[in-house]
Amino acid sequence: MGDFSEFRRLDEKSLVEYVRTVPCLGSMVGDNLEVKEVGDGNLNFVYIVVGSSGSFVLKQALPYVRTRGESWKMTRERIYFEASSLKEHGRWCGEHVPQVYHFDRTMSVIAMRYLEPPHMVLRKGLIAAVEYPLLAHHMSDYMSRTLFFNSILYHSTTHHKLGVAEYCGNVEMCRLTEQVVFSDPYRESPFNRWTSPYLDDEAESIRRDNALKLEVAELKSKFIEQAQSLIHGDLHTGSIMVTPESTQVIDSEFAFYGPMGYDIGAFLGNLILAFFAQDGHADEHNNRKAYKEWILKTIEESWNLSQKKFIALWDEHKDGPGEAYLPTIYNNHELWHLAQNKYMTELFHDSLGFGAAKMIRRIFGVAHVEDFESISDPSKRAACERRALELAKFLLKERRELVSIIEVISAIGQIE
Repeated sequence: MGDFSEFRRLDEKSLVEYVRTVPCLGSMVGDNLEVKEVGDGNLNFVYIVVGSSGSFVLKQALPYVRTRGESWKMTRERIYFEASSLKEHGRWCGEHVPQVYHFDRTMSVIAMRYLEPPHMVLRKGLIAAVEYPLLAHHMSDYMSRTLFFNSILYHSTTHHKLGVAEYCGNVEMCRLTEQVVFSDPYRESPFNRWTSPYLDDEAESIRRDNALKLEVAELKSKFIEQAQSLIHGDLHTGSIMVTPESTQVIDSEFAFYGPMGYDIGAFLGNLILAFFAQDGHADEHNNRKAYKEWILKTIEESWNLSQKKFIALWDEHKDGPGEAYLPTIYNNHELWHLAQNKYMTELFHDSLGFGAAKMIRRIFGVAHVEDFESISDPSKRAACERRALELAKFLLKERRELVSIIEVISAIGQIE
């Protein structure tokens, strides 16, 4: 039996040995273990472990970025924050967060529920034009509940500060986001890439756009300074596993106390990217028009339902321990609704801004999205990306003039 008292990288053989040293995992899966490495993300190694009596997924963080090797160092502590945030978010929205079975800080290992087929990554489903009728309903549940119940709308400031202090330890992952989302696309960086030469002019234009840079600076400050809630921190369509009946949010190693709009914007922004990618996937069998309409409907419902559910939770718990809006002050109907409307308007504008920044980084930054990358014709891909970029720039600069998600849908349609 191997020694796992100090960190070592697991492979398919040593992983079987490791499972045998963890009673809760060994009893769960039984005998005849089959191990398959399936990680296709940028950061970690992920294994599916199946035995005679059960299964789970095991994820291990190495002290570097998986896709870059040892040249790009990265703290293993990210797996602690992933395990911790999965448990906390699962506490408030267990139906959409996979259960954590085991966490080993020394080995940087987390074992959790295996989301078996037909679960697939949402991004791949969007590329394949699969409709998920419950997606907006499920994601609005997840976003409204995890964001509300980890904010000072629900908790005392003492409880909130303790959470903020703990998750400040995830600073390295936050700094990575600061670099790749809010800095690199707006300067020359060796990590940037884009569909060249088709988008060369657009890449230079982004680096020269002073109005855009000022908006991004404001969003970067909010990202760093505004500890609104325990957010997922990387809530794109590659971090969501789906079937038509099930929606599960995974991969929260970027979790920290940050602006709520960053999570909502990441989800909406990636749906918008999926929308603009559809023309690149259309063919004689499917022009994707009906599917594009479904994406627009999902964007609209995701925001509207999130807003409605968030306010309902706020109303329900207005006499609870939350210290942001004390009932002794906000004690009349009119003032209460004015406060809520102001809060939700700012959250809407934050969500649009962060969503737009996430879209731009996926076109010019280090990590792109399969929605576009799987379009083999570079000129066709660039045409799709150019339309997405046009919308992202509009949202960054004009978001404060927008009052409803319908106006966003309309703007998307005009670029189409």
